[in-house]
Amino acid sequence: MDGLARSQSFLSRILEAGVDVRFCDLPQIEGPTGRFLLQSMMAVAELEAGMISARTKAALAASKGRGKKLGGFRGRAGTAADTAKARAARALKATQQARSIAPIIDRVDPDRTASLRGIARALNDEGVPTPSGEGKWTAATVSRLRQRLEHADGQRVG
Repeated sequence: MDGLARSQSFLSRILEAGVDVRFCDLPQIEGPTGRFLLQSMMAVAELEAGMISARTKAALAASKGRGKKLGGFRGRAGTAADTAKARAARALKATQQARSIAPIIDRVDPDRTASLRGIARALNDEGVPTPSGEGKWTAATVSRLRQRLEHADGQRVG
């Protein structure tokens, strides 16, 4: 009941519904006494909400007075050009990572006959980190890496 008693709107709806209120920890209280207790809880919930609001405002004002910048996002929303720049930067980084891994793939599959699973197994066995740095190499990861290299270099690599 403690959590529910903090919600003024919840308590108000119970009172408006005209339901009989009984308290498990106080079974002898019911009827008008139960409604009175509920109204008292509602008043305390309203008081507590006001006090929390006042403390929060005071803390924010004090923090702002010490020179701390308040609020989250401090920039402008990304434009289409910003989005394109960010995408290009991510693609460049991914291509650079792929190029750094290509010699390892060439070494574990010099004649380019191994399966994607076989290459993934060899990379995992050697402890080569995946492009994201998380998880294990899979056939799909090797395939995506090869596609990135082919697209970037215009030829089949690794």
